[in-house]
This record gives sequence, structure tokens and C-alpha cells, in this order.
Amino acid sequence: MDNLIIGANGQLGTELRKLFDEKKLTYTATDSGELDITNKKAVYDFLKRNKPRYIYHCAAFTAVDAAEEEPGKSLNWNVNVNGTENVAEAAESINATLVFVSTDYVFNGQNSNMYSEHDQPDPKNEYGKAKFEGEQIVSKIMSKYYILRTSWVFGKYGKNFVYTMLNLAKTHDKLTVVSDQIGRPTWTRTLAEFMFYAVDKDLPFGLYQTSNNGQCSWYEFASEILKNTSTKVFPISSDDYPQKAYRPKHSVMSLEKMNNTGFKNINWKQALNKFLKDMEN
Repeated sequence: MDNLIIGANGQLGTELRKLFDEKKLTYTATDSGELDITNKKAVYDFLKRNKPRYIYHCAAFTAVDAAEEEPGKSLNWNVNVNGTENVAEAAESINATLVFVSTDYVFNGQNSNMYSEHDQPDPKNEYGKAKFEGEQIVSKIMSKYYILRTSWVFGKYGKNFVYTMLNLAKTHDKLTVVSDQIGRPTWTRTLAEFMFYAVDKDLPFGLYQTSNNGQCSWYEFASEILKNTSTKVFPISSDDYPQKAYRPKHSVMSLEKMNNTGFKNINWKQALNKFLKDMEN
């Protein structure tokens, strides 16, 4: 077996499967029902038996607010930390290459400049803390790995901000969205393509920050999503929309390393428009 996709029925895993299908690549796909990554023995047994060369680790607990309190706090740690450790240890034992997806939430968002791969993480919410722990585990255990930090993920195959806005617009003539949190939207197609690109082009192992080009606020993102609807979008501050989990105010990550690999990246507005057209079709 060459390729194993873990978490293959999630938003990113499904996108990756679609990409592999288009490229006519063979792969094995598992979800939590077929491979529980929190079960160390099950992970070891599966990897020893199948011996994949490349493992795309898309399994994650991503309920950011739920991760702040039980039972989500335990699930977050068990999947994103313990599960990742199980996968990394088993992958290293068979000399596989691991592609692990992390988050911009490893940063505190208090930097007015872009965060580079060299900046020290300082996560302020439980999800970010677990993902940063996962990063450290992968880099410590693995010889051959790619850690891809991403942000504001949207795509065809799961719950995300784009679907939320489009659904709200069906029943609301006006919406309020926070305008003081700045980041980079990421289309799952772009992320999946770079996951494959890193392996296919044999890029140097290590950490890459992976999003679409450009940056915006959630308000600007929502305005672009709903520009062809009759729903009006109005800006509010984060103080007007309290959430359980801390959200970084400015989590714009530098994409210089990613873009310097020769990967053909596109702007988030282009990505959004391609996604919306794909939905219409």
C-alpha cells in the first residue's frame, strides 16, 4: 500500500479522496469506525499489516468551543494528542512519511505582523494547545514528516463558515459578523493539493503554513460569500459576539515558504468563487 488517508470521511479527508480519485491514485481510506486512532494497539496492528509509505493524517477533533469543557476537552486531547502520538509512533516504526494538519490557533493572535514558521507558538484555547502538542509529538518522533498549519478551512464536504452564512442568508435579510479577527481562508481543495504536492515533489521535511493567498476579516469573508444575495452583512466586534474559546485577533500566517516551493496557490476570493461555482454545478 502506498497511500493511507486517516479521517477519510471528514471535510479534508473527503476532499483528498476526491483528488486521489481524479489522479487515479490507489489509496486506503479509514474513518474512526474502521481505525480508532486513540487505540494504540489497533493503530500499530493496522499499520504493521498494511505498511503504507505515505500517511495523510486528517483525523481531528475540531469543535473549538466544545474543547473548552468536558467532555469535549478530553475528546480534543485524546484525538488530537494521544491519537496523533499513536499514529506517529506506528508510522515511524514502519518508516512511513506522515502528513499532519495543524492550525493557526497555535498562535495567540497578538502579533500585528504575519506569523512565520519560526515564530514561537503560544496557543490560548484548548484546541490550539492540543494541536501544538500534536506538532511537537510529530516533530520529535518522526524522521519523515510534513506538518501543515492551516486556517479558516472551508470546502464542499463538511460543516464550515461558508455553508453557515449561505444557510443563514435563506432566513435573514441582515447578519452581523465580527470584523476584528483577521486571518486567511483556506479551501480544502488547495490544502489537499498541497498535501499531495509536498509528498509528490519530495519537498524538504518539516513545517509549512498552508492557506490561500490574501487575508480578510470574518466580516469581509461573509460579505464576499453573500455578495450575490439580498442579505446585508454588518460588522461587529468580538466583544459583541462572545464565544467559549478564545479566538486570535490576528492569525495571518506567512505563506512564503509554501509559495516558494513552486506550488501554484490562488487567492482566497478565487478559491471561494471556484467553490461556489462547483456547488451550483
